[in-house]
Amino acid sequence: MTKEFMAVIERDGKFWIAYAPEMPGAFGQGNTVEEAKSSLAAAITLLLDDRREDGLRAVPADALRDTVCVS
Repeated sequence: MTKEFMAVIERDGKFWIAYAPEMPGAFGQGNTVEEAKSSLAAAITLLLDDRREDGLRAVPADALRDTVCVS
């Protein structure tokens, strides 16, 4: 599933920094805008994986698990 996130990208000295307002704690940086965006995408993936794992710890073994798509 692909979901788009807003990337706010700013110059910080020699580097570009990026963050996603929808994902507090997700930041990226790089020497170019594309590097900053790629770094941000990796940070978002890590956060989502961690939040999913954390959220599933309390789910009973017999609970149904399925997916939903958001547009």
